[in-house]
This record gives sequence, structure tokens and C-alpha cells, in this order.
Amino acid sequence: MQNPTFEKPKIISVSQLNYYVKSLLENDMHLNNVIVTGEISNLTDHYRSGHIYFSLKDDKSVIRAVIFAGNARNLRFKPEEGMKVIAVGRVSLYEQTGAYQLYVEGMQPDGIGALTMAYEQLKKKLEQKGLFAPEHKKSIPSFPKTIGVITSPTGAVIRDIQNVISRRFPYVDILLCPVLVQGENAAPQLINAVNTLNEYDLADVIIIGRGGGSIEDLWAFNDENLAYSIYASNIPVISAVGHETDFTICDFVSDLRAPTPSAAAELAVPDAEELKAYYQSQEQYIKSLIDRKLISSKSELDYFKQRVNAKAPEKLVADYEQSLYNMRKTAENSINTKYIKTMEAFSGLASKLEALNPLSVLSRGYAIAKKDDKIISSVKELKQGDIIKLTLNDGNVKAEVKES
Repeated sequence: MQNPTFEKPKIISVSQLNYYVKSLLENDMHLNNVIVTGEISNLTDHYRSGHIYFSLKDDKSVIRAVIFAGNARNLRFKPEEGMKVIAVGRVSLYEQTGAYQLYVEGMQPDGIGALTMAYEQLKKKLEQKGLFAPEHKKSIPSFPKTIGVITSPTGAVIRDIQNVISRRFPYVDILLCPVLVQGENAAPQLINAVNTLNEYDLADVIIIGRGGGSIEDLWAFNDENLAYSIYASNIPVISAVGHETDFTICDFVSDLRAPTPSAAAELAVPDAEELKAYYQSQEQYIKSLIDRKLISSKSELDYFKQRVNAKAPEKLVADYEQSLYNMRKTAENSINTKYIKTMEAFSGLASKLEALNPLSVLSRGYAIAKKDDKIISSVKELKQGDIIKLTLNDGNVKAEVKES
């Protein structure tokens, strides 16, 4: 028995080896369409190229993965570090590095729908930026003149809104902005309608909405650019998307959320009948206040009238005149008494002064001698030859001192 012969291996280059392995992987039908679940790690998002590079791992192994820009644009959510996903794609080898990797063509969150994940991610992002903050909410005018309605022209929404407004407050104008409310072209039309109403100031309040549906049906109202347009709107916006249990990004960023389009119409305008009843009740209330005030004023008037009659002005004047007369008589009596007392005192004083009056002394034969207009009280003040003045009872004379 002859020994088998072995063909000597052919020497090949690294490139040839990598090319050969790549062809093996790409020609394996089991590897051309694989569905892999794992946790995202080492995520790198190249914003300029649009490619997303990452790894998928479980508790034992890891594989490199890439989503090229064309497929990345179709993702309904944003891949994040640590997120568990289900990826669909093919396995191949990158010849330059010799590393095999998963070329992902589609991907969705594991355990939750891609749209739901995208919705939650966008909601969180816009909330952090303050688009849902209460302080940015504008109040709805009490009596709008024009309401802009952004919805489908053929759906039940516009009919419901028209019926409610015509019943509650038929004095307002309704301006319909017809748009698509579903599909790829819906979001741009919704954005354009909001911007146009604001640019030309066409309404006092905006209602934007549609009927109910699945998350896919309502997806246009979860558009990020629409959220920014509503946030920037100078006109208050009421969101009325879907049914009461449906929530969209549009609901959170709008100034007011209505559970249904009909409810939005009720929130946009007052009820004319309720206003009429209210003002009638206010009128009755004011009338009753006036009646009570008149009755109270009449009672006060009667009271003062009784007081006036009890003390008439004529009697008051007479009392004042009598009082003045009494005061005058009292004053006159007081003055007379004071005068008499003063005169008596004056007479007594005059008698005393009269007794001391030098002229009275002169009338009894006495004279007053003066020298140089000074009264002489002693002979020692005189000498022989002095000229003196003598004042008598009936005149003055001059005399010369012969002896002293």
C-alpha cells in the first residue's frame, strides 16, 4: 500500500486570504440574511458621512457592526449606547483589517417598537430643551374672531369642529388650512400651515389635529420640526390629535391639549347661551343690589328727616340768637361792674393825689422858690445877690436875695 501524497500548500498574500474568506462569508446563504439581537456598545455616529459604527454584544461575545448612511436614514429611532436591539443584515469581512462584521440593513429596539422608541427619545429631547415648559404656554383668547383649523378637508374633524362652533358661538370665522394628516408629506404641510397662519396673522387661535389611528397614522404629529414651529407660533395653538388616549409630541408642545377635535372647538370658543345666562344673572344681581341700596338710602333719609324735624333750623337760629343775647347782657353787666369799681378806685386815688398836689398848698399862701429851675429846699443854697423865681398860686415872680 502506497502512502498518500500531500500537495504542498500554495503561498498566498494577506489580501488574497482576506478576499477568499470574504467570498466564503458572502456566498454562505445562512450569513446573507441574519437577524441578531444584542446590546449596542462602542457607538460612533459619523454625522458628516451619516454612517453609524458600533458593536453588538451579549454576555459572552461581541461583533463589530456598521449601518451605512442610506440605511441609517430609514431608522425610526436613534441608536444609543447600551440599547438592546434586533439587527437585520449580512455578515462579511472588511478586507483591509481582516475583521469580519455585521453590515446592518435594518434595526429596531428589542422589546419595544421603533416608533415608540423614537417618540420617547424625541419627547425627552424636547422636554430637556424646554419646549414643554408651562411658562411658555400662551393663554387662549376668550373671544376669538377667527379660528384657523389645520386638518384634512375631507375628514370628520373639520365637520365636528364646524358643528360645535356654529352651535356654541356662531359669531366666529373658521379658516380651514387643508393638509395631509398622514404619510411622508403630511409633516411638511402641517409645518407650512402653522408658519403661514403666523406670517400673515390670519387667526386668533389655531386648532391642529386629526382623528384617531395607530402610532404610524399619527406619526406626522411627532415631527421634530413641527414641534419647533408650534413652539415658535405667536398664535395660541390647541392640539386635537387622535382620541383621548392618544398622545403626540404636538400635544405636549401646544399651548393647550384637547382630548378630541370636538373638545378643541369647545375650548376655543365660549358658549353663547351660557354667556347670555351669565350676563342675565349678573344684570339681575346688579338690579337687586341697586334696589337694596335704594331702600337703605331711603331709610337713612327718613332717619335724618326725623332728626331735622325734631330740631328745625328756625329753632336752632332762635336758640343761637337767645344765646348771643344772653352772652351780650352778661358781658355788659360785667363791663359795668368793672367800670364802677374802676371809677371808685380812681376817685379815691384822685383824692389822695389832690391832697399831695403842690398847687393846693400854694393856694393856702405858700410859694415855691427855684434857683436855676431847681427847687430850693434850704437857705444854705442861697447867697446874697442870687436871683430866684417864686411860684405863687396865681403866677411867678422874680426876687433878689438881699441877705442870707
